Amino acid sequence: MLRRYRDGGDVTREAATMAYVHALGFPAPAVHSATGPDLVMERLDGPILREAVSAHGHDAAEAGRVLADLHTRLHALPARSGHPDERVLHLDLHPENVVLTDRGPVLIDWTNAADGPADLDVALSAVILAQVAVNPAHAFATVAEAMLAAFLPAAGGRPLRMLERAVARRGADPTMTPAELGLLDAAAARVTALPS
Repeated sequence: MLRRYRDGGDVTREAATMAYVHALGFPAPAVHSATGPDLVMERLDGPILREAVSAHGHDAAEAGRVLADLHTRLHALPARSGHPDERVLHLDLHPENVVLTDRGPVLIDWTNAADGPADLDVALSAVILAQVAVNPAHAFATVAEAMLAAFLPAAGGRPLRMLERAVARRGADPTMTPAELGLLDAAAARVTALPS
């Protein structure tokens, strides 16, 4: 499957991260080639996790635990930097970036991946889910709430210590709409109110 960066950017960093985690047994798509803006990778068959929950009756709490398990497995890998306090972070791990395949959940879209503290990755996923959960107009709000409530305790660690950084990172995302940015404070409060 070909993925092309629309802005003409270089796929090298994303492809290197995917190849690294895939070689260590993490469920990421296999990379076949990466040149300039073009990334050729394994084709995945199956619904994304959000679709499986909203359209196919997949349990929302179980979906939250799937997200937590992907974090746990990813953060068990050594960081490419070799720094003992860092792990590989996806930094965009949410239900639309998980494909449910015959071999299990596979994590896609490694554009934002970096090395850093595992708690930041978990906190960012919690904020993303919470932004949907606190928006009563969002069709996925109830499902996101159930996923978040299951995700945070299952993910472990101490993500609340990284909540401020996660909110700042989310707020700096150029793809965020003004309405989404306006939900960040409520999302942070929702995450803080949950047991972790």
